[in-house]
Amino acid sequence: MSLSHGVKERALSLREHLRACDICPHRCGANRVEDEAGFCGAGDDIVIAYSGLHFGEEPPISGTRGSGTIFFARCNSRCVYCQNYQISQRVEEIPTRTLSPDELAAEMLALQGKGAHNINLVSPTHVIAQVAEGLCVAREKGLSIPVVYNTNGYDAVETLRCLEGLIDIYLPDIKYSDDAVARTYSGIDRYVEVSRSAIAEMFRQVGNLSLDREGIARCGILVRHLVLPEDLAGSRESLAFLASLSTEIVISLMAQYSPQYKARSMPPLDRKISREEYERVLDWAWDLGLECCFVQEVESSEALVPDFRRADPFETIAE
Repeated sequence: MSLSHGVKERALSLREHLRACDICPHRCGANRVEDEAGFCGAGDDIVIAYSGLHFGEEPPISGTRGSGTIFFARCNSRCVYCQNYQISQRVEEIPTRTLSPDELAAEMLALQGKGAHNINLVSPTHVIAQVAEGLCVAREKGLSIPVVYNTNGYDAVETLRCLEGLIDIYLPDIKYSDDAVARTYSGIDRYVEVSRSAIAEMFRQVGNLSLDREGIARCGILVRHLVLPEDLAGSRESLAFLASLSTEIVISLMAQYSPQYKARSMPPLDRKISREEYERVLDWAWDLGLECCFVQEVESSEALVPDFRRADPFETIAE
């Protein structure tokens, strides 16, 4: 699948933004081309924590053959409850690999060769300039399956515009409806405005989720929302925003919250959500006309936590 000249030119233009980094909304100004670490802790390299077929995503993403996931090390947020904290904030404690854009392209093609339904870029925001180079190479060498941009939602609209035509499926989180809560628990500013603008741009580019005859996503947006204890996420307000884009937007309402990392000693995040808390969010979604929702069992929380110290972080999840 070849790219048009315009799509490739926009994607490759992101590299220049690393000289005084404004790739993400932090706009920290680090000269990452000279390997100066930005807010995210990343320099010029592509560092990955895991690459392989993953069967634990939503059904249109994982399908029957698995999603070709590539987990990037580090992150542009500091969530105190991150279930992937080993790769987002404690990178020095796990095995990683450093890849060039060409090597990343080879990784994508290998996942396609294993039968992956898609290439699932997990937490790519902080390295998207380098990843875009790899994607351009991969497309030129025969990558034909959809590409998923799996993000925490703290993305710059200007950067997303450079990805138009390169990304097929957007898979963002919508975490909070209160900036003070976002700052306290994820270390990020202006989350509400930034994430909603980003999701609106993603929706503009790809629209509602489109599936093939087998129920596998081909293009579009699927938004994830993690329900938190005592409604710290401000779920109703986030759902109302999504409904304002489209009542047919596909949402994954996640009940899998469990206390991880620093949250284990931070009330009220030091407990799982109750069935009543989750069902209240489901009721809000129905009231808003949002009927295209994936739901989870509240009891699924512990079963969905990977361990990136393992060669296969998802081994215990599959057992």
